[in-house]
Amino acid sequence: MDADVPDDAPSRARSIVEELGVSENVRLAEELVSEALGLITDHPDTLDLKIATAALAEMRDAYAMFAPYKRQRKVSIFGSARTREDDPLYGLARDIAATLAERGWMTVTGAGPGIMQAGMEGAGREKSIGVSIRLPFETGANSIIAGDDKHVSMKYFFTRKLMLIKESAGFVCLPGGFGTLDEMFELLTLTQTGKGVPVPIVLLDEPGDPYWEGVDTFVREQLIARGLVSANDVDLYTITSSCDEATAIIDGFYANYHSIRYVGDVLVMRLRQGPTDEQLAELNDRFAHLVKSGRIERTEPFKVERRDDDRVDLDRISFTFAKRGYSDLVAMIRMINGFVGDRPAPVQSVGPAPSS
Repeated sequence: MDADVPDDAPSRARSIVEELGVSENVRLAEELVSEALGLITDHPDTLDLKIATAALAEMRDAYAMFAPYKRQRKVSIFGSARTREDDPLYGLARDIAATLAERGWMTVTGAGPGIMQAGMEGAGREKSIGVSIRLPFETGANSIIAGDDKHVSMKYFFTRKLMLIKESAGFVCLPGGFGTLDEMFELLTLTQTGKGVPVPIVLLDEPGDPYWEGVDTFVREQLIARGLVSANDVDLYTITSSCDEATAIIDGFYANYHSIRYVGDVLVMRLRQGPTDEQLAELNDRFAHLVKSGRIERTEPFKVERRDDDRVDLDRISFTFAKRGYSDLVAMIRMINGFVGDRPAPVQSVGPAPSS
């Protein structure tokens, strides 16, 4: 038991959860209630308690808003709120969202003006989800999503970023200011460190605009040159000025690969089409350094996957993951997608996979 939690908090939490009639994820529910009781009895100051309460309330609202769309493919679009409607970047954001909507993707944005509004214009209200931030100099959600059930407003940037990233299976970043760069670099950090699942990340520029090339140059000449990130980490993102290429990158990431799930130290990768013996040998030759022990093998769904009815219809490979080289994990996914040639990804749900 955590030393910071009152001795009777776990038993009180158990009673509360039983009284509420919770029948799923009981252990996690008890831990949540126990920690809340512990926080209260720690007698935090007013500000700390306000932050914790507001953050939990915002997460609850956002979870409820996203819940009906859990099985639908979603792409988050990041970019500047200051981009004007006559700016070519505005049209580019609108076009990529429209193209992806035709391919079955919903668009998630920060629900503000500029690039966020452009993305929602392209996707249309029905396929748009908004996660806005309350700022003194912004009036609220844009006209596309205002008043829609698929919009939630938040006080804190950290809870907002959680929902902008957690729920999406693809990301498009257009030029923007501090906020856009913050979102882009946090996304890269989560993918690089394994705190987030592998996802396609597209840095989309207007033709002839060197914005993302400049960022890439900084990464290569400063971060990589100083040994602050690995050379392979640039493979986590792709720079393009083409909506068609951006769409192909995002759709193509799921041409064969579907999702991953951790079962203890074992990484389970779910595929639409499992590898042949020859392809499996190729994976073991190319990515042996990602395997802590044993080999990459074809496997049946694990017990916990069957319990959760978690994509048990899909083929699987699994291996004991060394938990390093996450950019190479993205490279493995690209190789696996190459096993099915140019076959387009089926229009069906994809998204973050749970860990256990």
